Amino acid sequence: MSALRYYVQTMGCQMNVHDSDRMGDALRAHGWTETSGPEDADLVVFNTCSVREKAEQKLRSELGKLAPLKKAKPELVVAVAGCVAQQEGEKLLGRNPHLDLVIGPDNIPELPRLALDQRNGALPTARTVFDYDAPQFLAAQPSAIEPTRAPVSAFVTTMKGCDERCSFCIVPYTRGSERYRPSAEIIAEVQAWVSAGVREITLLGQTVDSFRDDALPPPASDDPDETQFPELLRAIAREVPALARLRYTSPHPRHLTASLIAAHRDLPVLAAHVHMPVQSGSNRILKRMIRRYTREEYLDRISRLRGAVPGLTLSSDFIVGFPGETDADFEETLALVAEAGFTSLFAFKYSPRPFTPALKLGDDVTEEKKNERLQRLLAQVEAQQSAHLATVVGTEVSVLVEGLSKTAADGTLTSYQGRTSRNEIVHIPDCGRALIGEVVRVQVTEAFRHSLRGDIHPSEISRLAPKSSERRTKRSLALVPAPTAG
Repeated sequence: MSALRYYVQTMGCQMNVHDSDRMGDALRAHGWTETSGPEDADLVVFNTCSVREKAEQKLRSELGKLAPLKKAKPELVVAVAGCVAQQEGEKLLGRNPHLDLVIGPDNIPELPRLALDQRNGALPTARTVFDYDAPQFLAAQPSAIEPTRAPVSAFVTTMKGCDERCSFCIVPYTRGSERYRPSAEIIAEVQAWVSAGVREITLLGQTVDSFRDDALPPPASDDPDETQFPELLRAIAREVPALARLRYTSPHPRHLTASLIAAHRDLPVLAAHVHMPVQSGSNRILKRMIRRYTREEYLDRISRLRGAVPGLTLSSDFIVGFPGETDADFEETLALVAEAGFTSLFAFKYSPRPFTPALKLGDDVTEEKKNERLQRLLAQVEAQQSAHLATVVGTEVSVLVEGLSKTAADGTLTSYQGRTSRNEIVHIPDCGRALIGEVVRVQVTEAFRHSLRGDIHPSEISRLAPKSSERRTKRSLALVPAPTAG
């Protein structure tokens, strides 16, 4: 009998990407093999996000598209996983007669068994139980990867859930309260990835900088916003010295404390870029969002961070058209974007989410006004990004090369692509050397709207292997934080 085949379609942020990877690990451990599309699969999983309504709309569309295939292949198991699964539970089964399985984020370890049950004729099932009593964190299995086939970067989860209860956010209802992974497990997984050939790690958490673990030294001060996340960063840097670069996403501004700023100052492995969600520049709107900081506090904290790490770049998340947002409120947002000097951001129109306190506020900003504000915000940050990139021309930067950037019509390689520690995208012409996974010095020669171009420093050529020996997989995980609830 041939191996059963699975296909996972991911809709959402890095947390969803990470969960999809762990689904794959669990299924392969039970003999399943991955396929490239639903047509060849015995199991199709839609791994979902519910932070915005658009993701739910996409799920409905994808489920509808799959109905004819399910009719032609009744034995096909169709599953919905992730946040929409947790949010809707059995309701999804009632609305989608060709859906077999609904499985929440905490129930991923059960997926192989539940999928096989469906293959054997079990009734449609919803499994959405939080693991509060015994939290499970599925570790990746990088030991099976050849070092030359390892991805350049990988995600490592540190926690799950969220205790912030921002008024617009459904995540506490779909991911539960905060549960923290033991630091020893985190460090061990980072070491395993690095041993497999990974150069960069991004630590994941819904509010990643709220991390706590009694096995680490206690916070360095009595500041109630201090956590043990800075100690986790220091432990990783100490225990895994071969790691080339360390990032994290998404933090909460409350926990950008003196200890975390000091870690950025002291640890060269930490990227000189931080994604720090703010959501609005208006104190009135921040209060309605229950963000628990003011614009002044936010600006003060990022100013101190930049003082500790000169040249550090920042990105952020914004919601436009939040209930009650006036033109004056939005102008304050534009002013904050300029003052903070963000070089990129994720911005979205407010969309009401079930169970959230913001539902009581109504949705009184017109769609036209939301669209107008969104375009103005994006135009401003694009101008800031272009201005920043122009300042990099003529300088020398270190680039972690992630993969191929561009190929000619005949299929030959013309350039590679990588990122600096400050998260600037750099294109590098082919020099006849294997670059993927290397950290190389590059002289920047040109700036584009969203990226840079440069040449490898001549001194680097001699140490790099010929291109013919390059065997790294093209797979690379995103380094720019996708929008989260943070």
